[in-house]
Amino acid sequence: MSVLRVELRGHADGIDYPSASAKKFFSYDEKSRTFGLAGRITKQKNRKEDLTPLAKLKVLHKEYADEFKSKILRQLKSLNPYDFEVFCKNLLEKYGFHNLTVTKKSRDGGIDGHGKLKVGLAYMNVAFQCKRWDIGKVSRKEIDAFRGAVQGEYEQGLFFTTSSFSKEAKNNSIKPGAVPIILIDGNMIVDFMIDKHFGIEYEEMPIYVNALDHVLS
Repeated sequence: MSVLRVELRGHADGIDYPSASAKKFFSYDEKSRTFGLAGRITKQKNRKEDLTPLAKLKVLHKEYADEFKSKILRQLKSLNPYDFEVFCKNLLEKYGFHNLTVTKKSRDGGIDGHGKLKVGLAYMNVAFQCKRWDIGKVSRKEIDAFRGAVQGEYEQGLFFTTSSFSKEAKNNSIKPGAVPIILIDGNMIVDFMIDKHFGIEYEEMPIYVNALDHVLS
């Protein structure tokens, strides 16, 4: 198929496929399999009811995904602190961490759990902290306190929160000569869950795209 025909298909009304343009400048006659100028060139359609079926499906999927992620995050925020620590431990196991333990509250020393991560032929000692917060941002103060707790015994720290991190916390998570602290906020946690299908089930739905003119050209 020529480059010109590919471009015409991408901008033709009634021909929908994942990479097709939302701007439709041409019409397509299925009987003669020819292209022509659309009756009138319109501006890019923004209203959902004006979109093509495939474009509507994409919009609906994004709305569904956003609401689904928000619901999961609300559920995480409703966990009690200990259950959230166990959840984080189990999530780290999905990413290949070993010998993970949730620390007893009476002697956690600012560390909620610890374990090991294999890097090449060696194992790195890691510690993690979990803040199940409904509102507010984790500040640099919390990051510095956690780093002080892990310094000298661990090579890396992981800081989980169901909220988010302040700009100062982000800027000071990695410092020369200090233990690096990896920051994982609520949205990242949900993305990790989806990536590993951890606490997430999904269904595959086939999406059919009309490409009949492809086989007739």
